[in-house]
Amino acid sequence: MKEINVGILGLGTVGTGIAKILINNGPLIASRLGAKLVLKKAADLYIDKDRGIYFDKDVLTTDPFEVVNDPKIDIILEMIGGQTIAKDLILKAIENGKHIVTANKALLSSQGGMLFKAAAEKGVTIAFEPSVGGCMPIIKTIRESLAGNNIQSISGILNGTCNYILSKITSEGVSFEDALAGAQTAGFAEADPTLDIEGYDTAHKLAILSSIAFGMEINLKDIYVEGITSISAMDIEFARQSGYRIKLLAITKFSENAVDARVHPTMIPLSNPLSHVDGSLNAVIISGDAVGDMMLYGHGAGMMPTASAAISDVIDIARSLINNSASFVPMQSFQVAQIRDIPFRSIDDISSCYYIRFSAKDQPGVLSKISGILGNHQISIKSVHQTEQKLNGAVPIMMLTHVAKEVEVKQALAKISSLDAITSKPVVIRIEG
Repeated sequence: MKEINVGILGLGTVGTGIAKILINNGPLIASRLGAKLVLKKAADLYIDKDRGIYFDKDVLTTDPFEVVNDPKIDIILEMIGGQTIAKDLILKAIENGKHIVTANKALLSSQGGMLFKAAAEKGVTIAFEPSVGGCMPIIKTIRESLAGNNIQSISGILNGTCNYILSKITSEGVSFEDALAGAQTAGFAEADPTLDIEGYDTAHKLAILSSIAFGMEINLKDIYVEGITSISAMDIEFARQSGYRIKLLAITKFSENAVDARVHPTMIPLSNPLSHVDGSLNAVIISGDAVGDMMLYGHGAGMMPTASAAISDVIDIARSLINNSASFVPMQSFQVAQIRDIPFRSIDDISSCYYIRFSAKDQPGVLSKISGILGNHQISIKSVHQTEQKLNGAVPIMMLTHVAKEVEVKQALAKISSLDAITSKPVVIRIEG
């Protein structure tokens, strides 16, 4: 039986999972592929660490360049992460004519265009299913299953840490700080959770999805990003009473030759299936002109789910190698010559319904002043709720608006924030659906 040699860069959580699948499920994979995937080399700084796997002699090395320079290796799995040594290793592997599988969303979202061009020039491919959505086959779905569709929009929950935190606040009414601590204890959040809770991890994934959905250059810097740190149990309870759930959503839409791409906390109605995705799970809804709406749902991170996605990419590449075919599914879904520089629509240009929570001093006339300023900016109030429960010594005033322009909302809130009666920056959550 033909053998295809594989090298792994990084034996952290996902790299170890990949090695486990290659070793433990080798016969199963061979029966489906018609060839044997052989783990030829694996590089990591800590090769003496017990990972619960038996490696053949001479597989482990501390030198990653020994892996990418090995002439017998066909496919390299980059699982180191980051944008320094990982980039250098990928470029060297491409130079050596090797195919790449990577989960490195940060690198792809910032320098993917350069890497894809280098791979195309060398006649190799970069596969990146594990970079977005863990075990959900969202890249494959867009590139292959929906290749005949105009993708109109994608919206989804793409960060398990944030979803776990918001689910915890929703189900138990705990504070954001306590929910974050719980996520860290459970292993869903890093010691430094900034990339997750500030929305940047989700933005990396959204940049990749927008690129393959619309045939555009990868553009991270123009994606609007907000995190979840300002969300309180009070906001979540008000949403629940109003028939909504709050989720950190990644949203990308294509219309009038521009892309609206943003990451922010969002109120979605209970009729939206995303509202029922809880814990650390991920889910995404893709809208195409032929298929309508379709939803993918599953574990967005973790050792084995992400490793499963990586192995799927390896098998796809291996099938082409077995058939001596240089034809791969286009890396960015579109042919290289068709990738365009599509402009992003400014967040100020969108229109939405809004939830706004003000913190105000307990004194007469505050509500009328707020309402007056909103009215002057053509913002119509749908409902108002004022609770007797104080938050940090101030009275919370919660509002839902009808559809309003983002730029008008920003201008109105700037004026309202300057009132002496307002004690802190208003909390704003956009409403979708």
